[in-house]
Amino acid sequence: MRLRSDCAAVAISGLIGITSSVSAAANGELRVCADPNNLPFSNSAETGFENKLATMVAKGLERSLSYTWWAQRRGFIRNTLKAEKCDVVMGVPSEYEFVETTKSYYRSTYVFVSRQDQHLDLFSLLDPRLHRLTIGVHLVGDDGNNPPPAQALGQLGIVDNVRGYSIYGDYRRADPPARLIEAVEHGEIDIAAAWGPLAGYFATHAKVPLTVTPIKDSERFAPQQFQFAISMGVRKGDHALRDQLNAFIDAHRSDIAALLRSYGVPLVDMAVTASGGHP
Repeated sequence: MRLRSDCAAVAISGLIGITSSVSAAANGELRVCADPNNLPFSNSAETGFENKLATMVAKGLERSLSYTWWAQRRGFIRNTLKAEKCDVVMGVPSEYEFVETTKSYYRSTYVFVSRQDQHLDLFSLLDPRLHRLTIGVHLVGDDGNNPPPAQALGQLGIVDNVRGYSIYGDYRRADPPARLIEAVEHGEIDIAAAWGPLAGYFATHAKVPLTVTPIKDSERFAPQQFQFAISMGVRKGDHALRDQLNAFIDAHRSDIAALLRSYGVPLVDMAVTASGGHP
């Protein structure tokens, strides 16, 4: 989740454009860079939605599929795509400057997650109840690159009642970022502000009903501050693979949207539903 949940909040430095590399896809293989412990996005059992999407892409391009596994922490791009161990990352922010990005294939949003039995129905960071509720957010580190909800709460002076959960977490446990949503489930915090794909998936699998509500602020904060388009990423200069992926995305948008919805991903830019939407 980390590239998506950070949504450009974390800058992975040191990536230099590479134009001389020839993608292995030209030789009949789709080599994917992925995290082996990062549901709902990917894992080594290949049960994440990015794994399923990679399978769809490989089939559509008539390629065999292989993975280079690496934890999505700092150095992920440097040690995978830049090192030419693999050729595509299945999910990066569409404006991610360190890779060549495809067309976006979905757009999601940060959301609030709360227990259904609390009936909070909260959708704005300007809601005065946030001054007294215990709020959980993902934290990246001490370098000022925390995700948008954490930054916005700090700007509003809502600090003392905020609990931080590391986006990286304890990698010895399955899917470390899930701890934030589990804290809501177990009643450790009242509400979480989290990246939608992660929140939607783990809320769906919680043992108690959880409510997932897109953050919709239009007064002090623009909605776009909490919404991000997601693309696939290839090495700088690998226009051939980028164009093949773009053609696949254009031809399979409805199939991709159906896959994302099946994982509980809140999608925006389509008819309003309880969990968002996407065309």
